[in-house]
Amino acid sequence: MDPIDVSASGLAAQRRRLEVIAENLANAETTRTAEGGPYRRKQIIFSEALDAAAEGGVEVEEISEDLSPGKRVYQPGHPNANDEGYVELPNVSVMQEMVDMIGATRAYEANVTALNATKSMIRRALDIGRD
Repeated sequence: MDPIDVSASGLAAQRRRLEVIAENLANAETTRTAEGGPYRRKQIIFSEALDAAAEGGVEVEEISEDLSPGKRVYQPGHPNANDEGYVELPNVSVMQEMVDMIGATRAYEANVTALNATKSMIRRALDIGRD
């Protein structure tokens, strides 16, 4: 696979990862969703992108829900409290999401750097042919 295509697939994958992280952060306190119950943290799973002509790159294989339970807090006046007065909060850790965001940002930057290095090498190779 062309190095530019590999970097581009990495950029697209990390962009999608950042979108999922932003969705998790936006719903960190959502106690009721359309499906009922609290929001469940979403996780992204990558896989190797297999092209008909070549192999390489990365793609989003799946976006799954983390089914681990969230914290339960006692708030009997809350509209989503159960009969005992407990509210189940989402299983989103803002701290973990921020760490994941930093990792995704660094991976995005690494792909941009690789893309720029590839373009620079191509440009220099063309310059050699002119001399």
